[in-house]
This record gives sequence, C-alpha cells and structure tokens, in this order.
Amino acid sequence: MLQAHSFLWNFLWVAPNVILLALGVLLSRRGYSREFPAFLSFAILSAAGDLAVYCADIVPFISAIIFWRVQWAGFVVESVLKFLVIGEVLSRFLSPYPSVARLGRYFVSGFGAVLILVAAVAAAFARGDSSVWLISGFHVVEQTVFIVQLGLIMSLLLFAAYFRMSWDRLSFGIVLGLGISACGHLVTWALIANANPSAQQRTWLAFFNMAIYNVCVLIWGYYLLIPSKVPRKTNSPALPNHNLDLWNRELERLLQQ
Repeated sequence: MLQAHSFLWNFLWVAPNVILLALGVLLSRRGYSREFPAFLSFAILSAAGDLAVYCADIVPFISAIIFWRVQWAGFVVESVLKFLVIGEVLSRFLSPYPSVARLGRYFVSGFGAVLILVAAVAAAFARGDSSVWLISGFHVVEQTVFIVQLGLIMSLLLFAAYFRMSWDRLSFGIVLGLGISACGHLVTWALIANANPSAQQRTWLAFFNMAIYNVCVLIWGYYLLIPSKVPRKTNSPALPNHNLDLWNRELERLLQQ
C-alpha cells in the first residue's frame, strides 16, 4: 500500500487537485472571483499544473527531463500565485486602511516575483543534492520559496496579534492552509536533508507530504464553502500607541504628492 505509484499514492496525488480544481470553479460560480481573484487563480491553475505533472510522471513515453521541466513550470506558476494570494489576504485584512493595504499587497507580490528569480539564479550556482541541475536546482528554489512563504505568513499572524486585529473567516482559512502546507513540506525536507533516509523512508515522507496537502485542501473547502455559525467580526481598532489610521493618512498624503 505504502509504495510509490500504488493506489494510495495515486489517490493522494490526484484527489486534492481534483477537489481544488472543483473548488475553484464552484467559488467562481458563486461570485468569489471579485473577492478572491488570486486564490481562485491559484486553485485552478495550481491544480491543473499538478495534474499535468502527475500525467508526465505516469505516461511512459515522457522522459525524465521533460517531467522535470513540467515540474519546474508548474512550481514557478504556483509560487507566483501563492505570493499573490498572500498579498491579497493582506490587502483584505487591512481593508479599513486602503493605502497601507495597497502598499503591503504590492510589496508582497513584487517581493515574491523577485525572490523566485533570485532563487533560480542561485540554484544555478549552488551545489545541490543531485548531479542533474534540473533536480538539484528545483530543490533549492523550492525550499527557498517555502521558507519565505512561511515567513510572510508568520509575519502576518504576528502583525494581527500585535495590533489586536481580528481575522475574517475566509482569509484565515486561506492563510491556515498555506501555512500548514509550507510547514509540512519543510519538515519533510529537513528530515530528508539531515536523517539520510532510505529509499523506502523517502517514499513514506512523500506520502506524509501528500497527506498534509490533502488536509490543506479540505481546510480551504471547509472555510470557503461552509458558512460560519458566528456573525462575522469586523477588524477591531488598532492599539492607541500604534495607530494604523495615522499610518494610512500619512501614506495617502505621500502618494498624492
């Protein structure tokens, strides 16, 4: 059962992407395309890209080089969309402060695009875990992107706690899923890098990573499709000593100059 390309392996790989793709289409029909355009794009395009990688993995006439090229393309698109999603959540979270929200969204989205470019260049010169650059470079870029994504999510959570601001249900569900996915991936690769696991143990870690992603997709579906039983809370005011209203007014004044 716990073997590569077994029924469970195929199910854990395909099922979350089919669910995520269906979730994106369903949310689009419900009118969420204006509220969460970046997340809907992520749901549809990343799921389609991961299914394309799955097909490249099982189709016998596709070579390993083509498989890794498909993997690269899918990961780059998915990473850019994740940064856009984080920027979108930040903008929604700071909606009472439009200038601060706009600046934060531009920073996160632009930072993500630059990061992927820098990580790709660094991967070209780094000593990786494989003699084939397509593989070792992919692992370097992948870990770099996940570390920064998790750092941005943690910063967002700490920011909310510091200013005592409440989350809306949808934004929290999206951030929670992305955070758990990044944590699971980084834990898996930390074990691979430091524990020197056998081939069978690597397969078990791959199962763990895929199971975590299934959980994340279910979290997104729960928070986005099932209505809250508690009335939605609005953002509570910031602390008097750290007034976001003042920051917002000053940014508006600077942008208008």
